[in-house]
Amino acid sequence: MGSYRKWGWGLGIATVTAVSAFGIASWQANAAPGDPSPGVGGMLPKVSDPDPVPEAAAGTGSDALTSTEVDKARAAALTPQLAADARGVTGEAGPEYLSADLGLDGSGREAELYFYDYKTDKLVKQVVDASTGKLVHSYSATGMQPPASPREATVALDLLLADPLSAGFKAAYADATGQAFAGKEGLNVTAHIYKAKPADTGASQCGKKRCVQLIVQTGDGQFINVTDVVVDLSGRKVARLS
Repeated sequence: MGSYRKWGWGLGIATVTAVSAFGIASWQANAAPGDPSPGVGGMLPKVSDPDPVPEAAAGTGSDALTSTEVDKARAAALTPQLAADARGVTGEAGPEYLSADLGLDGSGREAELYFYDYKTDKLVKQVVDASTGKLVHSYSATGMQPPASPREATVALDLLLADPLSAGFKAAYADATGQAFAGKEGLNVTAHIYKAKPADTGASQCGKKRCVQLIVQTGDGQFINVTDVVVDLSGRKVARLS
């Protein structure tokens, strides 16, 4: 804008008038006979945005997995044995689904799906051929803690609110908002994996077990400080760091 103004102000009045007249004449000459004219009050007719392009059922090459591919891969990854033997974050049958990514090692499109088995505290990785929907590899390991899922964050908040240590959280909420805590509705919560440090006394198993620290934000953007609390999702208990 600065360079445009400098260029314009450098012209004489007569030159500016001539340029403006030329521009108007050119617009009138090039306007098609069927061009819409301004409506009432000089408003141009509105043109609606086109409909979004629907998502393809399958991607190609290094495209991100589509929702159809993920659903298909999840169905193949959840074998009858895994569904029966593993447990989710609330103790229900079946492992806790965490995430799905496109595999980079294979020659074709492979979906890598990650689950956590809360019964054995193992991370389970299932590799599915995205084109055929067939399970091609299966792995499991202890001591591996990928990022927490939104569902795990929600369960961790529920465990905190049901624990006596929630008194500190509710006091922090009142300090931040000026209002008494009336329920979790409207809160935005995320969870970060916590691994025990040498000096920890309240969460020494975290890392071997699945533990999280919470970041809680109110609907109007206020953060509630709960960094001194760890939620052990494996043991379904809450501890204060000391």
